Amino acid sequence: METLDAFDRRFPDETTCRLALQAARWPDGVRCPQCGTDKVYALKSKPFYWLCKPCGNHRFSVISDTIFENTKKPLLIWFKVAYLMLIAKKGRSALEIHRTMYGDPFTADYHTTWYMCTRLRAAMRNQEWIKLMGDVEVDETYIGGSNKNRHASKKKAGKGTASKIPVIGAIARKGNVVCQMIENADTETLTKFVRKTVSGRVDLLATDEHSGYRYLKWAPYPHETIGHSQGEYVRGKVHTQTIESFWSLIKRGIMGNYHQVSKRYLPLYLAEFSFRFNNRKNPDIFSELLSRC
Repeated sequence: METLDAFDRRFPDETTCRLALQAARWPDGVRCPQCGTDKVYALKSKPFYWLCKPCGNHRFSVISDTIFENTKKPLLIWFKVAYLMLIAKKGRSALEIHRTMYGDPFTADYHTTWYMCTRLRAAMRNQEWIKLMGDVEVDETYIGGSNKNRHASKKKAGKGTASKIPVIGAIARKGNVVCQMIENADTETLTKFVRKTVSGRVDLLATDEHSGYRYLKWAPYPHETIGHSQGEYVRGKVHTQTIESFWSLIKRGIMGNYHQVSKRYLPLYLAEFSFRFNNRKNPDIFSELLSRC
């Protein structure tokens, strides 16, 4: 990822930002967002606006049908917020971004910055993914504070993980990660997730000894388990340390930067961490995000 000075030189004004968004949205030429035709006509009176005759003279702009549509903030501000989110390995809260950009958090509307961060996280979500191959690890974790640390009015019944939110994830070693929030870490949910995200042609499928993975031995997977309860953590190439490192990254990010994440918005934060991890070797991760906006 480029430095802040290089980023500012790359996007010095609004026109440059709109040109970058146009190139990211339509690398093969401008197309109508409604019908997909390339038979559109640029409006000379309004830069970055086009007219689609097949759609009945439908008028659209470079920000139509994007997360920037109807925004009152310049793209220059949106781009800076996105950049500050992408360069932070463990995430950066909207309040921290707001202070970085405006100094005093009361000089501008913090809720606008929070909204922009939320919209950008939504753009980072995977709309579809290619099934993982190679050596794949699958594991579940629980995110949330300890029940004993909650206020008396917010304590939840049960012990251990009862007060936390379950999350399931799969990662290809030296490849991508896929994770999502789930309601219950039961057999049906875990098996369905694995079948959806992991190819049947993997070389290895490694999990812990959770009973929810027991049916995978009858699926077309070379399934091996590691016995954490017996103090076993590595057996040859059978381990779940890669996915556990990713869980550690998310939890340290939430604890150190966000402090707490509600169940309502947790899927967006998972999307943010997954996007940064999956594009960790992408030299132009920013353009990749623009193409999804």
